[in-house]
Amino acid sequence: MRDKKIYDLIGIGIGPFNLSLAALVDPFDEIDALFFDQTSKFEWHPGMLLEGSDLQVPFLADLVTLADPKSPYSFLNFLHEKNRLFKFYFFNRFDIPRREYSDYGAWVASELDNCVFEKRVVDVEYIKDEEVYKVHVNDSETQALEKFHARHIVIGTGSVPMIPMETDGCSSEDVFHSSQYRFYENEAKESESITVVGSGQSAAEVFYELLLDQDKKGYELTWYTRSAGFMQLESAKLGQEVFSPDYIAYFHQLPFEDRKDALSTLDQLRKGIDPETLKQIYDLLYHRSVDQNANKVRIQPLTEVNKIRPNSEGPGYELTCHQWQKEESFGHLSRKVVLATGYKPHLPEWFEQFRDEIEWEDEKRYKVLYDYCLEFKDDRPNHVFTLTNLEHSHGAGATNLGLSVVRNQKIINKIAGKELYKVSEDTVFQQFESK
Repeated sequence: MRDKKIYDLIGIGIGPFNLSLAALVDPFDEIDALFFDQTSKFEWHPGMLLEGSDLQVPFLADLVTLADPKSPYSFLNFLHEKNRLFKFYFFNRFDIPRREYSDYGAWVASELDNCVFEKRVVDVEYIKDEEVYKVHVNDSETQALEKFHARHIVIGTGSVPMIPMETDGCSSEDVFHSSQYRFYENEAKESESITVVGSGQSAAEVFYELLLDQDKKGYELTWYTRSAGFMQLESAKLGQEVFSPDYIAYFHQLPFEDRKDALSTLDQLRKGIDPETLKQIYDLLYHRSVDQNANKVRIQPLTEVNKIRPNSEGPGYELTCHQWQKEESFGHLSRKVVLATGYKPHLPEWFEQFRDEIEWEDEKRYKVLYDYCLEFKDDRPNHVFTLTNLEHSHGAGATNLGLSVVRNQKIINKIAGKELYKVSEDTVFQQFESK
């Protein structure tokens, strides 16, 4: 019976991180793995797959190439299988459309037998005497509850939208996170006014997409960010070397407080806007200003949006805003609001049962060892690896697609108890400490 089998590894969630792990573990008989996801198929940020938006990393940061360039699950092989290789050759770029990356991930998932969709993990319990984890899985179609056993678990449950301000009483169709943008885009563009809140790449892409249609639709368009300015992503080659295995090794051995301080100094390498996106926005604004009234566009940094509530005097919503540098508060009315306010790690409810069994660095951040497993107080031989909530332990590249491949190499080697993948060292030109 399937539920009596003991897998070496069960992965929870099939986003890019666990999908990469599933593809990398597939060639090896030494590791029997299974991955579950509650959705019906692989889709990568479907609400933000805007036409013209690209990945911010080269296509080499696909699911497998940095570990195994000969893998059949590479992006280049995907193009070959889809008869798109010559088109990509003439495209002649390293960055690729986000929509194509999502299609690529869906193709890989469909090629793998170890990825199972429409299965929601509802509980995980540790059976100490048997040295296994029992994974309780609900089938979305039949509602049947199944049980699986594994020696090790990998949590790849990703992140969820973060909404830092109060939005009580607001309709989710009118005030929504940027992750839902494509689903509410058409209705938003039929309104009289739209406000975008946020400072990163998603905010810029949504604003630009709305700006493109503004002259046809006629809505007022506002962009607020609490940041001091609309800062571009630092893409200098030496600067990008913090997204390397070498920097992870350096960062991880720092004391916790030093790691927290280091993160704040790297914001422009992690959270800036692609220079090309900023250029496109400015160029469009300039061309529009030649013969059109620009009063329907407002772009304002230094501004926090602290509360959004239904307008008591009419349709739409009132935003309570604060220009923090001048200490001035003001109100702003808008029919629709797009919150490009980022994400926070998502840990499933069943994880709470392990809280007292693992080591923590503070009240919110658990201790993660160098090879990405949690540190249990009982020093058990059965590991829980985490692919989420890693920024404090492994640095600015915690969510970098290329580094996720290196992370998975380490996890596979740990589970196998031997080197199935050689992990690269001395990968960059700079060094981060005196030796």
